[in-house]
Amino acid sequence: MATTEPTRLGKQHQPWRLGVLAAVMLVPFVLLVGLAPIQQDPSYHDFADTREVLGIPNGLDVLSSLAFSLVGVLGVIHFVRGRLEACRGAWPAVFVSLVLVGLGSAYYHWRPSDATLVWDRLPMALGFMGVLVALLSEHLHARVATLLVPALVLGLASVSYWYWREDLWLYVWVQLMPVLIIPLVVVLFPSGYSHQWLLLVCFGCYLLAKVAELYDGAVFGATAGWISGHTLKHLLAAMGGYAILLMLKQRRPSQGMVSTA
Repeated sequence: MATTEPTRLGKQHQPWRLGVLAAVMLVPFVLLVGLAPIQQDPSYHDFADTREVLGIPNGLDVLSSLAFSLVGVLGVIHFVRGRLEACRGAWPAVFVSLVLVGLGSAYYHWRPSDATLVWDRLPMALGFMGVLVALLSEHLHARVATLLVPALVLGLASVSYWYWREDLWLYVWVQLMPVLIIPLVVVLFPSGYSHQWLLLVCFGCYLLAKVAELYDGAVFGATAGWISGHTLKHLLAAMGGYAILLMLKQRRPSQGMVSTA
């Protein structure tokens, strides 16, 4: 099946925009390098909701993790069927990583420890890097997609560095990049597709997920033990992934662009 991709009309990106993008990517990297080692907080594994559900320890945190896999499977299915508009390069890697995130997160929450956390963070790092390359390849230049494999290797290295060197700085940078890049590219670098506002929905879901994670126990108490902040984090973050899927399914080349088959 042929796919169509928009060809940008008009001027090239102004240098100042590229300078802002470079600064947003490089300045946090330099600052994090200069910090003392960022060690994993031992209390990170102490989640508010430890109830057993259907014989599963930490049941709701385990089961809610599978929301990531569900979104990932839906994305992979639509991609295989050729229903994702111009979904080449990095986007399929994002969906595959979501499948693995769900499995890795469920495994980690079943037996929380640094050793099992590795299998949660490895696919997340792949997903972060996949989103970063996908956005830059669509909003800057298609050739950026050739950096997908090196970017994925960097994501894997960030988790390995944390585990073996007990320093989270590189993983923090990998996790931070998509959060900073999403609103920036939407504002400064139009991609030539419609429905870009769904990227901002993804951005909002991710921010809310991080807040829910931070207030795990407070959310658990405020809902009278109905749901914890960490369980809510899983659901919100998965919704962010689904927003990306909706964007890819519904978007069309924008006005001012021409399509090439």
